[in-house]
Amino acid sequence: MLEAKNVVKTFDGFRALDDASLTVPKGAVYGLVGPNGAGKSTIIRHFTGVYRPDSGSLTLEGQPIYENPAVKQRICVIPDDWFYFSQWSIREMARLYKGMYPTFSQERYDRMHEVFPLDDRQMIRRMSKGMQKQAAFWITMSCMPEYLILDEPVDGLDPVMRRQVWSLLLGDVAERGTTVLVSSHNLRELEDVCDHVGIMNKGKVLLERSLSDLQDNTVKLQVAFAGDEPQLPAGLNVLHHEKIGRVHTYIVRGDQSQILAQVSALQPILLEAIPLTLEEIFIYELGGVDYAVHDIVL
Repeated sequence: MLEAKNVVKTFDGFRALDDASLTVPKGAVYGLVGPNGAGKSTIIRHFTGVYRPDSGSLTLEGQPIYENPAVKQRICVIPDDWFYFSQWSIREMARLYKGMYPTFSQERYDRMHEVFPLDDRQMIRRMSKGMQKQAAFWITMSCMPEYLILDEPVDGLDPVMRRQVWSLLLGDVAERGTTVLVSSHNLRELEDVCDHVGIMNKGKVLLERSLSDLQDNTVKLQVAFAGDEPQLPAGLNVLHHEKIGRVHTYIVRGDQSQILAQVSALQPILLEAIPLTLEEIFIYELGGVDYAVHDIVL
């Protein structure tokens, strides 16, 4: 388990992390989302031991991460801007990682050459961004880490390679129990792979839950009535309402079964509950926190 508790980090008077707390369960694929400047990359750099918090703690299974080499050997990271030595090839970078990570598997490195069709003798700086990202995954996944931290991991990859990379990652989660923390702006892609979600804004973690709990807690209803729209029960927490023709769309926060029972009592001719996408959850969770959301078409 990766855990951040009440983490504060300030840069030149700017509070990049403001009492941020989050928990990544062991074996989970945890999606970290939020607008630009929310603090996602900053907290990731704390989890990888790059930054030291001003206050608060960051631990892996109860052990502090900062300046703890034994713990860092269990964590691999692929940042948005992957570091490599400008004169080195993939093969040379792989040797470096092999010396840093006792779990590095030469057998897996050789086998994954079939997935990443790159010349590992070529200098990395001469590769395209997409090829460099493939090289980063090739080397990092050969380390067979217990914990894998990814920041915008599939930017620059074509759709076929994106699918292959996610398939490899989820295979490691299923077979080896790898724990993955991934920050991305691609909410639709995260929805397909994540089982837990944390939403950040202005250095705070606004909420974190399993994706299924988040979807159960907010309901999207499509409703039609035979006559005029009746008054909805006063206790319903309606976040959004729009009408197209005779069909009303409501976004309602609360227990789905209770909401359906209350709306059913109004005897609609159409009543359907539709699962919310992660993008819609993101919009409505941030809609009341100084985050401008107007005229969203659902």
